[in-house]
Amino acid sequence: MRKALVLAVMALAVASCCGNKAVKSTDPRVDELLKKMTLEEKVGQTVLFTSDWTVTGPSMRSGYLEDIKAGRCGALLNAYTADFTREVQRVAVEETRLGIPILFGYDVIHGFRTIFPINLGMSCSWDIPAIEESARIAAEEAAAAGLQWTYSPMCDISVEPRWGRISEGSGEDPYLGSLISAAMTRGYQGDDLSKDNTILACVKHFAAYGAPQAGRDYNTVDMSERWFREFYLPPYKAAIDAGALSVMASFNELDGVPAHASNHLMNEILKNEWGFQGFVVSDYTGINEMIMHGYAADESHAAELSMNAGLDMDMMSAAYMNHLTDLVKSGKVSEKTLDNAVRRILNIKAALGLLDDPYKYCDTEREKERTLTPENKAFARQIAAESMVLLKNNGVLPLKKGEKVAVLGPMATTKDDFLGSWRGAGQVESVPASIEDAIKEVTPVAASASKVVLVLGEPWSWTGEAASRTSINLPKEQTELLKSLKKQGKTVALVLLNGRPLDLSEESEWADAILEAWYPGTMGGYAVADVLFGDYNPSGKLSVTFPRNLGQVPIYHYAKNTGRPYIHPDAKYESRYLDCPNEPLYAFGHGLSYTTFEYSNPVIPGTDRESPMLKGDGTLTVKVTVTNTGKVAGTETVQLYIRDLVGSVTRPVKQLKGFERITLQPGECREVSFTIDKEMISFYRQDMTWGPEAGDFKVFIGGASDNVKEASFGYEI
Repeated sequence: MRKALVLAVMALAVASCCGNKAVKSTDPRVDELLKKMTLEEKVGQTVLFTSDWTVTGPSMRSGYLEDIKAGRCGALLNAYTADFTREVQRVAVEETRLGIPILFGYDVIHGFRTIFPINLGMSCSWDIPAIEESARIAAEEAAAAGLQWTYSPMCDISVEPRWGRISEGSGEDPYLGSLISAAMTRGYQGDDLSKDNTILACVKHFAAYGAPQAGRDYNTVDMSERWFREFYLPPYKAAIDAGALSVMASFNELDGVPAHASNHLMNEILKNEWGFQGFVVSDYTGINEMIMHGYAADESHAAELSMNAGLDMDMMSAAYMNHLTDLVKSGKVSEKTLDNAVRRILNIKAALGLLDDPYKYCDTEREKERTLTPENKAFARQIAAESMVLLKNNGVLPLKKGEKVAVLGPMATTKDDFLGSWRGAGQVESVPASIEDAIKEVTPVAASASKVVLVLGEPWSWTGEAASRTSINLPKEQTELLKSLKKQGKTVALVLLNGRPLDLSEESEWADAILEAWYPGTMGGYAVADVLFGDYNPSGKLSVTFPRNLGQVPIYHYAKNTGRPYIHPDAKYESRYLDCPNEPLYAFGHGLSYTTFEYSNPVIPGTDRESPMLKGDGTLTVKVTVTNTGKVAGTETVQLYIRDLVGSVTRPVKQLKGFERITLQPGECREVSFTIDKEMISFYRQDMTWGPEAGDFKVFIGGASDNVKEASFGYEI
């Protein structure tokens, strides 16, 4: 009891000096509502409950409609279809004292009805406009089904392949991840949140959820503030800068404090430092879980800690509904703090146009017209093909149309796995073809053929939330099937369906070609066939490193040198393994094509000096010529990396700082240029200020992080 009292006093002290930054009402009706609301009605706006789904459609849990009628619930998740949301909204608007509309949310992660590749897969396209378009289509379909809010984008950087939710993010790199987070935010929210085809984005999981110790979901996260700010925070910030107006707290603790009660995260960084104007929602029962963390004494204490730390809405804990009224009356939470949370929520409802027309998202005709359209499915097929990464090819691919192939493997006939985890409202019945089906439409299939398309991978349920693994290998029997086919003299093109980087060290030795297809979505079967037969020349590049084995993890391209880097093959006292190379099996940025690309040496024009100089606020341009040296057209992602050779704190050996996707015809060459400025070489210096330092730098350009050519430059302040 004494410990709980001390924690409560500390929470009040923190809240008073570093509290939730006040926001203004964006609509005059918000202030009018706040003046009319009872304390209980204010608390109700901070409560988020769920609806359910039965064989007959959406349904409400016992008592929830009564809570809505009494003003005790302001938002619902998992409630969709235009008819169902209209009826629930009618209750909120017509059967409550103030008629405040309900906010409807859902996990629209990589598509709503039309399912696109999992997010990790889409990130391997490096096609930012296409990723934005996927979010736009998802918003169009979701909004037509009565939804106004998605719990996406997931901005969690991760170098942990054991963690199941790595499938839901954009890989290991903060620069690429930031571009994707911003793109998805723009896709969901558009340029006008009040339109009937846009939805509210939710930045998650705030923060550093992607770095759980031992790769186990929900586990402790611990890292330095410098590493956190430089490599984990940027994608969240990019989404906020792109206009995201809701944020979800993460299940993990950081620096000993559960994120759901972190004043540092929600008030100091998000609301005060970044000026965030939206609201923060808990993850599912995340407030109550602080009791098991050993941070809150009981449910009331958990509610107190969360509200004072800047968490505005409670998803499914019921801690706010049960305790906030008493906490305000007792003075443990000020009514001003509660008002600010409610104001943030009502501001968003106003921005969505719900105060003008609460039924604007409940149109059954629009729901029919905008769902699973031919255009949406065509785009899903395109982005699925773009997301696939050709890891290896010994001249086997592309297959020739008309030649006989065998299609084998436990995943060859699957449709369900295409949808992956967090599949929105996607349905297996909407998947038109398995990989075997799609190949049969292109060529004759014969079990005795000498060429085999072998489809292996993880069942979709092995990835996603609460799906961590201590092994990142394929099931043993799958690998044995590959070996058996090779021993029979078959030529094998291996197609992988999975949601994490895998240990493919054995498979890479045996397979003649490996196509990483991820979980490719509704049109995945046709997209795989498009790539296998060369109708689409693979262009995907890995957004995450594939290790040689789990013992190398964590392994990523922006690691730092030690004082004894591994340089000499025969040296013992260097940073190395006795039983494995340091290098990954497939590096970040790796991805082959059916053509080949040749890079010139990078050139920084405009100076005769051996090492060109970037000065102050100026810029340098670095150029490279890329040539398609093969026989077919292809798309290449030209990647730019920079290394700061000496700093006041040690710097990574490479950092991605730019890229450009180009398409070249056979024999065509193109000059690609990048502009370098001081922001690209800035970092958190020893005193934790952000900025550049004078010194020498290397710039690397190439088709993968381990396949680059370099030049040098200097910086003068």
